[in-house]
Amino acid sequence: MAHDYLIIGAGPAGLQLAASLERSGHDYVVLERGAGPGTFFTRFPRHRQLISINKVHTGYEDPELRLRMDWNSLLSDDPELLFTRYSEKYFPQADDLVRYLSDFAAATGVRVHYDTDVVRISRDDDGFTATDRSGRSWQGRRLVMATGVSQLYVPPIPGIETAERYDTFETDPASFVDQQVLVIGKGNSGFETAEALMDKAAVIHVAGPHSIKMAWQSHYVGHLRAVNNNFLDSYQLKSQNTVLDGTVDSIERRDDGSYRVMFRYARTVEALRELFYDRVIVCTGFRFDASAFDDSCRPALVINDRFPEQTPAYESTTVPGLYFAGTLTQQRDFKKSTSGFIHGFRYGVRALHRILATRYHDGTWPAEKVEPTPDAIGDAIIARVNRSSALWQQFGVLGDVVTVDGATALYQEEVPVAYLADGGLGQARHRFVITLEYGEDHDTVDPFDISIPRVVENDAANAHDASYLHPVVRHYRDGTATGVHHLAENLDNRWNLPTVHQQPLAVFVKECLADVG
Repeated sequence: MAHDYLIIGAGPAGLQLAASLERSGHDYVVLERGAGPGTFFTRFPRHRQLISINKVHTGYEDPELRLRMDWNSLLSDDPELLFTRYSEKYFPQADDLVRYLSDFAAATGVRVHYDTDVVRISRDDDGFTATDRSGRSWQGRRLVMATGVSQLYVPPIPGIETAERYDTFETDPASFVDQQVLVIGKGNSGFETAEALMDKAAVIHVAGPHSIKMAWQSHYVGHLRAVNNNFLDSYQLKSQNTVLDGTVDSIERRDDGSYRVMFRYARTVEALRELFYDRVIVCTGFRFDASAFDDSCRPALVINDRFPEQTPAYESTTVPGLYFAGTLTQQRDFKKSTSGFIHGFRYGVRALHRILATRYHDGTWPAEKVEPTPDAIGDAIIARVNRSSALWQQFGVLGDVVTVDGATALYQEEVPVAYLADGGLGQARHRFVITLEYGEDHDTVDPFDISIPRVVENDAANAHDASYLHPVVRHYRDGTATGVHHLAENLDNRWNLPTVHQQPLAVFVKECLADVG
């Protein structure tokens, strides 16, 4: 018998979707390669400290607001089933997340088959067939890949196969005493590795072709985090550590086990330089493993073949019925928002569950009625932006939607903005879309440089020029954008001042609804 859904992977995304399907009574099964949930986190990050924050003491009583500072919990009906009960560390250990995921799976009763390594996936008119290593087959009308980016991305550099890899190298710093080390990759895994070796290695170079982007400036939490950037301090203070800007042209393993590296600098007149190291470690990120798909359902890949290409509904652009959940969905907002991380994709998975319900189970997107008046609509928007964790975490990606049709107004929460634009909720005479967003220049302006003029908080007249996170309300008439309203940014993220936030919003809504009788 074919299941309605085959879910491959029992990491955070697979468990989140399975828990939702379990709660709604749909037919599914989860196939997991490992012996338990969250197998990826039993190995990564290699030095075991997560960079997903875990702020236990927020001062908030509202659990929705607390989720803004809790980047590891999954969504459930059990208010006690939170990661914050497993650690008080701001940057917790990966082992605590593995323990939490195991308990989440047990508490929600999700149906997972462990030690089931899917090696082949095919598709016919009836759906998908997944075959595991033992030869057992599983059928599903639809397939959801929640495997994450499980394979190291290895750039096409001649000789790179002779180097050590982030996913397998010996992490004990004692094996690097007095050695000269090249780390290829300027992301968090590269700097995590470099920082772990600083006590023992003689010289460490971190190399890559692109400029370093700091997460505190770009607001993309996958860029270099402050917790991993002590290496930059040692570089700028000339402590035998260096960041190399440029490309590795080739790597040669010599007879004595050392390496000869040809490096092309990005900012010097010297074309190539010959560099020598005792160790070379490849820390160049991860990619989606598509090797199990046969020719009947191999999805299109993008971004150097690292991610499956997806529609606004998280479906493959080339294989109908093939969906993606979790960090794989960052293809939709690559290096712009938070779909690559638990605190972002937990809401994306909830949106996927709602999309599946509307497409295949005669469901509708959850909605609450609102009085179709400017004040009532404005009050509903103000209440949500001051409380929602989904809009906060998935800035610019998820939005609330208020649809006004005659004497009826409906408020729908956490709709993927691209899905809405693609017609996911159908047509409407009037529609307001509410998001939280940073300003257009937020990733180019140094927020700590006080010499740069910027919009001050609670400046309603210039809210459209704000750089910091703030609510944005857009109006559409018959699908055409007709107006946009920015709520003034606020240091405490409280957008509820009567004259600064509420009244200007009500005026905007009234003007947009001028033709509503």
